[in-house]
Amino acid sequence: MGDEHVKKASILSIGNELLNGRTIDTNAAYIAGRLRTISLPVVSVHSVSDEEAAIERALALATGEADVVVATGGLGPTDDDVTRQAFAGFLGVKLVLRPELLEKVKQFFDRRGIEMPARNSIQACIPRGAAAIENEMGTAPGIRAQKDGKRLFALPGVPTEMRHMLDTQVLPELRPLVSGQAIAVRRLKCFGAGESRIAEMIGDAMRRGRNPLVNCTVHTGIISLEVVATAADRAEAENMAEREERALRTLLGKLVYGAGDQTLAEVVGEGLVRTGRTLAVAESCTGGLLAELITDIPGSSRYFTYGWVTYSNEAKCRELEVSREMIDTHGAVSEQVAQAMAQGARRKAGTDYAIAITGIAGPGGGNEQKPVGLVYIAVDNRDGTDTSRYVFSFDRSSVRLRAAQTALNTLRLKLDLTGPVQI
Repeated sequence: MGDEHVKKASILSIGNELLNGRTIDTNAAYIAGRLRTISLPVVSVHSVSDEEAAIERALALATGEADVVVATGGLGPTDDDVTRQAFAGFLGVKLVLRPELLEKVKQFFDRRGIEMPARNSIQACIPRGAAAIENEMGTAPGIRAQKDGKRLFALPGVPTEMRHMLDTQVLPELRPLVSGQAIAVRRLKCFGAGESRIAEMIGDAMRRGRNPLVNCTVHTGIISLEVVATAADRAEAENMAEREERALRTLLGKLVYGAGDQTLAEVVGEGLVRTGRTLAVAESCTGGLLAELITDIPGSSRYFTYGWVTYSNEAKCRELEVSREMIDTHGAVSEQVAQAMAQGARRKAGTDYAIAITGIAGPGGGNEQKPVGLVYIAVDNRDGTDTSRYVFSFDRSSVRLRAAQTALNTLRLKLDLTGPVQI
């Protein structure tokens, strides 16, 4: 199916509060996810201020990009709620007071024993020629309209109202529009290489306009590859997505650790359960973060037995039996101490594997020989100890998280886990 034949959607999130950095736009994410379930991809999301001219410009832009526009916010009764006025302006019509809508707004207040404020009557106004979308959970009806073959919807910004109206009224109306297209989505999770390196490895798979389309996002060191395949029917879309996923796995090999929403800790945990192995950890600079990631997974008690946070040199010596002479000679942040920590943890815990982390998280404590971000990670089992040196960048929290994630990934590779193939 060529991209030019695919119906697309655009989302308008309206409200000054979305532009001042204090309110997170969760509505757009919800709408995009729900539209995708009916095979209607979202190609753009626009955040717009509470100004008629700005909303009209955004509507013009969105209708130029997509076949369906879903707007949220600005349908309240106050002076800064101007979405209905902007819709009327964009459609080139006047607002019309609809008596049956006014009655429903009044009934909403009557059921609560409250007299309706006069300003709420504006919520019964709809652009001439447009239709109302019933709001069973609030006072503001939505708006449905068409212009030049494009479908426009305006929904309240209140999440509970918006979600109910979208699910019960908008999506059923849009399903026939996309009956001739289907979307299948696969997600691969990668760790161990940067975004640019992965892009090089997969070649033109991320070329825009391609079908299947491969999108790439990065979050705290995790690379997520999303495969979006569009076809005339579900079976063909699924087949296209499956072929693309297999191709990506072949190209990326062990960089792929899982699929969907899997975490490194989840994949490692599944591997330990599958192989009947147990794990202990000894942490210094991560301060228990590695143990937290591990125990965030339900059922982790099946394989995780012990965790030490040996932040001080004294704790390393007393709890893990690291020799004072070794610390004095090589320093607490060293390959030798990381190795000794892992060996001591496995010996005392009696586990199959032990991970140790020691490093300099910053912002102070570094020098030319041992810079901030320097971390040693050791994994010990009966076959020996593998110890690696890393220098992570960014701030203290980033160094700690990357160290914990890298430790999990090191164990994953030692267990030879590349994540289940979910196809």
